[in-house]
Amino acid sequence: MNSILSKIALNAKNVLGARTRRKIVVFDVDDYGNVRLHSKAARENLDKAGLKARSRFDQFDCLETNDDFDALFEVLRSVKDKNGQPAKFTAFALPANANFEAMIDNGYREYLYEPLPETLAKLGQPYSSVMDYWKQGMRDGLIQPEFHGREHFNLKVIMEKLSTNDSAVLNCFQNRSLARIGSGKSKNIKWTSAFDFEDFSENQQHARTIEDGIALFTRVFGVSAQVFCSPGSSNHHVLFETVCKNGIKFIETKMSQMEHQGCGQFKRRFNYTGKKVANVGRLIVRNCVFEPTEPKPFCWTDFTLKQVEAAFRWNKPAIISSHRVNFCGHIDQRNRENGLAQLRELLNQLVRRWPDVEFMSTAEMAAAIGI
Repeated sequence: MNSILSKIALNAKNVLGARTRRKIVVFDVDDYGNVRLHSKAARENLDKAGLKARSRFDQFDCLETNDDFDALFEVLRSVKDKNGQPAKFTAFALPANANFEAMIDNGYREYLYEPLPETLAKLGQPYSSVMDYWKQGMRDGLIQPEFHGREHFNLKVIMEKLSTNDSAVLNCFQNRSLARIGSGKSKNIKWTSAFDFEDFSENQQHARTIEDGIALFTRVFGVSAQVFCSPGSSNHHVLFETVCKNGIKFIETKMSQMEHQGCGQFKRRFNYTGKKVANVGRLIVRNCVFEPTEPKPFCWTDFTLKQVEAAFRWNKPAIISSHRVNFCGHIDQRNRENGLAQLRELLNQLVRRWPDVEFMSTAEMAAAIGI
């Protein structure tokens, strides 16, 4: 029975939306630019404070280092598609992080953020060339940054907890990290979902944050974002108008989403790749998953290849969802080695099974299929 249901699910997500006979593969990788853990020492300090990691994100997720980029780029370059192009990551990135030091100094009275380059400068040698790697990766067609919000946390939850001297959040700030924060007063807001809300009116502030974030993204990365994916894949569609007015052309979202309307009321929305929104924008729905460092009772490479096969069967691009944590090595180098070894195997299998495969960024794919 489970096998039948899994087959139905595998194909159902490819029924609606734009089609193409081209074998296009896109890697959409979330969370670049985000500080989850400051360092191995910070992780150890949080353990001592009783804040044990409950997920691989809280255990290994760390700002991408020089070594992370160097190792990733080597793997992406190791294969070529039918056009002689290497594999490419669309890196959904955040241009800002909390300014932990300034907020500690002001007694947490107000929220202050800092642009990504300032965070990198504080962290020192392991991050000394990160912005150069971004430029190199874009120049060489290996990575393309896109907008993932300004920060990857819900400001209302963070400030609420700081105002009540929540021990978990205080410990995190003292260790320049944001891990295992937990929920706030509202059960409708996840702390990692920047644009969650309780009252619908809170979307006005979210809109201002998005405008500020898109402008900062352009200054930090030197390119204009064309694609938006909300942190935690959670937001109300009212924000799409703001996103599109600020230059975004494509918005990634879930195929089936229980959208919060405010005060605990939800409405289900169905989406598909190519669906028109906010008069000028188009939706994109990911139809494959690759999370090689997430423990599962199956081989991730085989699992992802089956999803790619289903996408191609329905004449759809294979839009593969993943996260930076799979390729992070600053906390534990073995985590990066594990994720990249499986990525290398997946890439080799893709070009072997489908010699006419084409690697593209999300924006390139959207243009290729005409949405």
